[in-house]
Amino acid sequence: MIVIGLLIIAFGAFCQSSSYVPINKVKEWSWESFWLVQGIFAWLVFPLLGALLAVPEGNSLFDIYAQYPKESLLTILFGALWGIGGLTFGLSMRYLGVALGQSIALGTCSALGAILGPVFTGHPGDITSAVLIGVVVMLVGIAIIGVAGAMKSASLPEEEKKKAVKDFNFGKGIFVALLAGFMSACFNIGLSFGAPLHWEETPEIFQGLPATLLVTFGGFLTNATYCLYQNARNQTFGDYGQGRLWKHNLLFCALAGLLWYSQFFGLSLGKGFLAGSAVLLTFSWCILMALNVTFSNIWGIILKEWKGLSRKTILVLLAGLAILVFSTFLPQLLQ
Repeated sequence: MIVIGLLIIAFGAFCQSSSYVPINKVKEWSWESFWLVQGIFAWLVFPLLGALLAVPEGNSLFDIYAQYPKESLLTILFGALWGIGGLTFGLSMRYLGVALGQSIALGTCSALGAILGPVFTGHPGDITSAVLIGVVVMLVGIAIIGVAGAMKSASLPEEEKKKAVKDFNFGKGIFVALLAGFMSACFNIGLSFGAPLHWEETPEIFQGLPATLLVTFGGFLTNATYCLYQNARNQTFGDYGQGRLWKHNLLFCALAGLLWYSQFFGLSLGKGFLAGSAVLLTFSWCILMALNVTFSNIWGIILKEWKGLSRKTILVLLAGLAILVFSTFLPQLLQ
């Protein structure tokens, strides 16, 4: 059963890492326009459809949210904070470069998401030594991938280096990366607060979906506000009026949204199969993040982003990926 749960989470992570492929097919829309439209699918439409799977006949989602108003509001609040994390994530790479910025932000997100969820909800006992060791090993894997990224950057011509990190600012970059990581970790904190939001008769594999909807709804509010602000600032509201593009762009935005949401749909389903292991349930957020990083870099290899680099750089990358994969089941071995 545990293997099935891990495979489901892995499949969701693979879908998420593939979600940027259809986004690249969107035509002639500004970033803020296609980000808002795909967000409607990723953070509203598909999470709602997923949450409905958890609703027993004769009930509604509003029933369970009304039964736990405090938990519901906190779940939305941390979802909104997670939305800020997504918006600031790009700044960490702007000031530190892709390798260092992404490593710090993702490492912070993974570690704090796994640790702060139980702490904020009053269950610090869930953070066992096995979980902490798994977090440390996962961070080592992400750090090694960051080293590979730095080696890749160092091999670029001087002009490309300056282009990649022209706004380099270590102090500001560290602050922003830590902020982005903490805010992104709020997704799992929101899920922790939303743990009671299900019916007793709801199958375990669907129990996390009503909370997921509230977290993504909170993130949608943050992102929609920012995107509409950018539409006004950049005078790009006209994107939505290009009728000839709607069919094409809507299709790829919907596909991107579906693939993105699959990671959290898979997380909920996978956790249902991990119910017999309290350690893996606590560590499941790190498993998802580690696999997201793994599959994103595998896509980078497939798309030849690492082409032409030295064998040493490739070996360092593969070592980091191997450690990440190992970290996903290490806590279970330590029980």
